[in-house]
Amino acid sequence: MTAKQPHEGKGPGPIGDDYVVRDPEAFARNMARMLEQIGKAAAAWVEPREKGEVVDSGPLPMSELVTTLSKVSEYWLTDPARAIEAQTNLFAGYMAVWNNSIRRLAGDTDLPPIAPATGDKRFADAEWQNHPFFDFIKQAYLTTARWADDLVDKAEGLDPHTRQKAAFYVRQISNAISPSNFVVTNPELYRETVACNGENLVRGMKMFAEDMAAGHGTLKLRQADYSAFKVGRDMAVTPGKVVAQNDVCQIIQYAPQTETVFKRPLLIVPPWINKFYILDLNPEKSLIAWLVGQGHTVFVVSWVNPSEKQAEKDWQAYIEEGIVFALDTIEAATGQREVNAVGYCVGGTLLGASLAYLKAGGDERIRSATFLTTQIDFTHAGDLKVFVDEAQLKLIERSMDAKGYLDGSQMATAFNMLRSGDLIWPYFVNNYLKGKEPLPFDLLYWNADSTRMPKANHLFYLRNCYLENNLSHGRMEIGGRRLDLSTVDIPIYNLATKEDHIAPARSVYVGSLAFGSDVTFVLTGSGHIAGVVNPPAKQKYQFWTGPSPDIGRSYEDWLLAAAETPGSWWPHWQEWLAPQSGPKVKARKPGGRKLKPIEDAPGSYVKVMA
Repeated sequence: MTAKQPHEGKGPGPIGDDYVVRDPEAFARNMARMLEQIGKAAAAWVEPREKGEVVDSGPLPMSELVTTLSKVSEYWLTDPARAIEAQTNLFAGYMAVWNNSIRRLAGDTDLPPIAPATGDKRFADAEWQNHPFFDFIKQAYLTTARWADDLVDKAEGLDPHTRQKAAFYVRQISNAISPSNFVVTNPELYRETVACNGENLVRGMKMFAEDMAAGHGTLKLRQADYSAFKVGRDMAVTPGKVVAQNDVCQIIQYAPQTETVFKRPLLIVPPWINKFYILDLNPEKSLIAWLVGQGHTVFVVSWVNPSEKQAEKDWQAYIEEGIVFALDTIEAATGQREVNAVGYCVGGTLLGASLAYLKAGGDERIRSATFLTTQIDFTHAGDLKVFVDEAQLKLIERSMDAKGYLDGSQMATAFNMLRSGDLIWPYFVNNYLKGKEPLPFDLLYWNADSTRMPKANHLFYLRNCYLENNLSHGRMEIGGRRLDLSTVDIPIYNLATKEDHIAPARSVYVGSLAFGSDVTFVLTGSGHIAGVVNPPAKQKYQFWTGPSPDIGRSYEDWLLAAAETPGSWWPHWQEWLAPQSGPKVKARKPGGRKLKPIEDAPGSYVKVMA
């Protein structure tokens, strides 16, 4: 058995050479070098705090965690009988694990009392099952994690928001303390560390120090090799021109790829929480390029990466200086007043509010709307609601007071925490413990290219949508206008993704009911990004179509009645969109006769780093 080959037998087997340091002197030297890098990381963390440049107010304040979990503890500890019940359940779980370990040492091969969930990649290495020590550690961890989940689930008297927060926090703690995240309790890491005398930890802690410095005192976890990509060179390369700009956005018009185009232009309103080029990652994945190839004159709002200058830009500003500005630009560039509009994620939420806002003001230039993974109603908004209550809004507001914006890293961290088992800890292990550079990946480059949130805009969004759910209930007011979505009677195509953790499909479905027109609701496979960015050539996933959403039909009922179609939803959308787009006309040059292009797409706003 070599240093890189774990024990493969079915029985427990002794600890072999795989777990014995061969060169203690080299190992000691590398441990010293590792500690040196840890010292550099600590210095990078301390320095901005000593200078007062960093105030620790991340997406998960420790005070919130302690307060929430204390409410769970209170239920179990204030009644001696309940406390004994909780302790007995945990002890019984540990005894089952212990008895299983004893039986295994005696040669018993029965199934363990607890096993990882199907698809749990943390325990894929064979030694988690074959070696008695690591198998015991794994089972003890799983027993503890599931016991903690049960404490939250069975605690009575918790309001729904507190229960949701507690479950989320327990999941974050469980993911963090997994034995797969530590060298001495992860067989793969242990073997690798021994085999190279700890050089992996030296490389990893060097990356850790670099990432701490890059984040100016906050760990900027690298998820991809970012050096392999450049916006405008490797991604966001669909030809076009910036034809207008202001303090809030640039408006991009893409060059035609066909001799004729649909008469009615298409406006895309992306989220300002991320950058628009998720829809234009590369020519093979680009929804924008595909739409241009279908004969659409495509315009995109490229939001500014805000600074102190945009601190007071609220939703009215983003509507008037973003969407209305884009409509005016389209009319000047093409001579067309009527427009089809597309909103993605929070860009769709803004578009939905805009439809009611513009309708109240007599502006009906948007003649159809497509929503991509967009929440209009936030009743079932998922785990992002964990970060929004009165206490946390006050903390967020205080953190934005100094600069006028929320740093992009905080939003990125919040999104990553929704799937910390996939988006945080695997990279922590791979980068800092295995010492391996992450691979180039365009989607994760985009994910790390974060944007700031202007204070007025972000607070309005969190309060009116996540906290008070005002938009779908007709209570949202913008510029003195009360927004009534029931007055919106244009054709609507509403896309949800089945595995979405940001805009859950059930939430998107319920939002369909707020509009005054029949909505074409479509569900696609995969999640918030992959489900949307799914070109037909890939022949991946599937989508479901069914009856129009109705107040008497739940999302679950709709799903039972829906028909499944393999492949991308893009052609289905094009079949819906074409009749909304009018006859074909001669292709249009960016800017037309009235607007002089400012610069090439993707423009300069999207290249500003947070």
